[in-house]
Amino acid sequence: MTLRVLSVASEAVPLVKTGGLADVVGALPAALAPHGVETTTLLPGYPAVLAALRRARAVHAWDSLLGTPARLLAGTLEGRHPLLVLDAPALYAREGAPYTDSAGRDWADNWQRFAALGRAAADLAGGAMARRGKPQRFDLVHAHDWQAALACVYLRYAPLGGIRVPSVITIHNIAFQGWFGAEVFPRLGLPDAAWTIDGVEYHGGVGMLKGGLANADAVTTVSPTYAREIRSPAFGMGLEGLVVARGNAVHGILNGIDTQVWNPVADATLTARYGHRTLEKRRANKRALEAEFELAEEDGPLFVVITRLTWQKGMDVLCEVLDHLAGLGGRLALLGSGDGGIERELLAGAARHPGRIAVRLGYDEALSHRMQAGGDAILIPSRFEPCGLTQLYGLAYGCLPVVARTGGLADTVIDANPAALAAGCATGVQFDGVTYDSLAAAITRTIALYRQPAVWQRIQKNAMKCDFSWAASGKAYADLYAALTA
Repeated sequence: MTLRVLSVASEAVPLVKTGGLADVVGALPAALAPHGVETTTLLPGYPAVLAALRRARAVHAWDSLLGTPARLLAGTLEGRHPLLVLDAPALYAREGAPYTDSAGRDWADNWQRFAALGRAAADLAGGAMARRGKPQRFDLVHAHDWQAALACVYLRYAPLGGIRVPSVITIHNIAFQGWFGAEVFPRLGLPDAAWTIDGVEYHGGVGMLKGGLANADAVTTVSPTYAREIRSPAFGMGLEGLVVARGNAVHGILNGIDTQVWNPVADATLTARYGHRTLEKRRANKRALEAEFELAEEDGPLFVVITRLTWQKGMDVLCEVLDHLAGLGGRLALLGSGDGGIERELLAGAARHPGRIAVRLGYDEALSHRMQAGGDAILIPSRFEPCGLTQLYGLAYGCLPVVARTGGLADTVIDANPAALAAGCATGVQFDGVTYDSLAAAITRTIALYRQPAVWQRIQKNAMKCDFSWAASGKAYADLYAALTA
């Protein structure tokens, strides 16, 4: 029997993306389909999403959805999977990013924009949408991050027609919680009973993620280690007590990657395609990347960084080790944007080491593929990382990850320590603590491994043989859905 799941999120590839959340939401329908799960994805009607819809048809309308008229458009995601788009022009038809205006400021009405998304999801689960005169319901609602979290709250406290289906919430990053002042609560359409410690009240205001964590039937995170880490004050961001209280309802399910998109054997963006049996072809990608970043062409190690330039990602410490990296004969190609101070320090490092360090501010999806294919190692010194996808892409492309031992980085990279090298299972380099000494030592160790060509190639082949597709994770989600709907 097919299980019908409504996946609710603020972004999904290929329609709209600001981070890894979009990759996961976009990949889940195909990952779940082999396990008897039909996933319908519900997204806000941003201009880019509406522009991408083809042959969309209106399937439901609200005269007032949290105070604004809205309608529901039906289409497909990547031409294969059911897609629903919440078309509410007053909330989503505006220039800027999904969460911020063109100046980078949060939209003042983000509480309403994403509460409406949650309300719509709960209504759909209760049968608001009709087909051939009959209500079309879902067996389960899967909410992603704070932007969709109120779906779980509405299902608990104000389900449409009293029909409540199970819900799951996935924490992609607990640092982003969606907190708003108490003045918005009366406008959410929730009963007074929801203004409690078991509802949405959090430090005197409305905590959207907190409400979702408290009221979903199950909570998942995007890696097993992160599921353990957020039980502690160091990683729980104030919600660790609630995570501990949910006990066995919290599950860590590792993200996967789309192996159709991220596959060096078939990647059309590369200068040369290759696999683990044809690693010699990889050199052409390195030469092309050196030329693209105007780096010196040589046989020394080429490190790459593809990330947001923030404190969480450890980019402040990366700035400190640039001279060390260049002094050891390494080179660096970096792609990213973020904190202005970090951007300036990186550019200053590039100016000090022309031909050895190059920085490209911004983001370019095709370039990120070329960097994974041309770089020797990818640096990921994150202070916390719920799962991370760039290290998985690096493994697939033989661009060995050099990672801090945290969250999904710890779960997916096997450190090239003497025991792992002897056993033939190493896939990268791990280090503890994001400090100058720890990152500098990891870079030193990586360069020493690179200078042993047979050892380095063995690690590359180990990495490229790893299976980080959605096969296992898709089954884990399907099993969880089945248990909740039994």
